[in-house]
Amino acid sequence: MNIGRAIAPLDDPLMAGFTEQLDAINQLAEQSPGFVWRLQGDSGNATDITYDADPLIIANLSVWNSLEDLQRYVYTGDHLAILKRRRSWFEKIDGPTLVLWWIPVGHTPTLIEAKAALGLLRLNGSNACAFSFAKPFASPTIPTTPASALAFDAIHSD
Repeated sequence: MNIGRAIAPLDDPLMAGFTEQLDAINQLAEQSPGFVWRLQGDSGNATDITYDADPLIIANLSVWNSLEDLQRYVYTGDHLAILKRRRSWFEKIDGPTLVLWWIPVGHTPTLIEAKAALGLLRLNGSNACAFSFAKPFASPTIPTTPASALAFDAIHSD
């Protein structure tokens, strides 16, 4: 998952350069090797799904077969071009805004799990339960459930 705080509401002309590319970049993800699933609302993307009380924070949550597949998508081609322009549309947020974690095959993560994972990363730094591209952790040999992350979120939610 990654989050961003938009510089303006998504229907503001300042955000047009971002919103006009959403469908194409989501289609690119779906056609990329290793893509499994992405969070979508009624709009076909996740921008209409509430992350928290701040309406300018939006989240992107997706599942990939491997860390390498996700890295290839994020850091090459059209997605990289958009990523390089992110400051045109999103404010800088203190602390991590991207979190990765392993899930069992066939599991669909929830936004609650993702928020919990980001909270764990912010609290503890990269670890086996929540990590970053800069400090990844290998996939566990025995699949774990996100129960501890859900408990963390319930205790530490705002």
